[in-house]
This record gives sequence, structure tokens and C-alpha cells, in this order.
Amino acid sequence: MNNILKDNKTKFITLSILVVAISRLLPHPYNFTPIGAIALFGGTFLKDKKMAFGLPLAALLVSDLLLQLIKPGSAFYEGWFWVYLSFILITPLGFVLRNKLKVQNVVAASLMGSIIFFVLTNFGVWATGLMYPLTGAGLMSCYVSAVPFLEAL
Repeated sequence: MNNILKDNKTKFITLSILVVAISRLLPHPYNFTPIGAIALFGGTFLKDKKMAFGLPLAALLVSDLLLQLIKPGSAFYEGWFWVYLSFILITPLGFVLRNKLKVQNVVAASLMGSIIFFVLTNFGVWATGLMYPLTGAGLMSCYVSAVPFLEAL
């Protein structure tokens, strides 16, 4: 019985990684893929913390590799580190939800996850120094310019 559960869990995790990875290859609005949800709810429902962190990261990695095959030069883009880091930081929000699953808590955690993603990834854009001056005003300009992309979250 334990082997059957392990096999089903492995199949589910593998299928989840592939589905989420493929979702990034299909046409979609900016920043609108299920990876954030996988990070949040992986943290909520997967007892194995390594798996909770690994699932969204594996989906990102697989999709980046597939993107690289489809369109060379598109994977591991400038700022990829900040995207991966944002999902690492979203996963613990799921740990907080584990014993507090109420609609308002899920909404709050989802909004917090979107804010984490927005703040970190746009900080990464600013930190490259390619688009905005490395000043406080440049950072604010970067965040203001990114607001239209936040609504897609």
C-alpha cells in the first residue's frame, strides 16, 4: 500500500511539474502562470518541505529549459534569480496556511505572494542598472513602471 501511495505521489508531482512548465510555454498574460499557486499551495499541502520548495523550482527549471530549446537565448534571462527567489519566499506562506485554511487567509496569502513576486522581480530589474539608474528615484520609477503588470497577477 505504501508503495502505491509513493508511486501515485511521484506521478502527481511529475505531472504537476510538466503541466506547470507547459503552462509557461502557452500564450498567457504577463506574470499569469500557476507557478505562484504551486508555491503557495505546495507549502500548504505537501508535508515534505523539500518537495514544497522543489515543486515550483522544478517547474521553473523545466520550463526554462524547454523555452531555451524552443527559442534559444530566452531561458535564464536577466533577472531569473529574482524570479526563482520570489517563489522560494512564497512557499513559506503556505506553511502559515496549513492550520489556518480560511478563505480570508488564502486571499491574504495570495495577495502577499503577488506582492513578494512584484517587489523582488522588479527590484531585480532595477538592480541590473540597465533600465533605471541605481538610485532611490530609479527604484521608484521601476516600481511605478511595473504597476500595469501587477494587475495581471
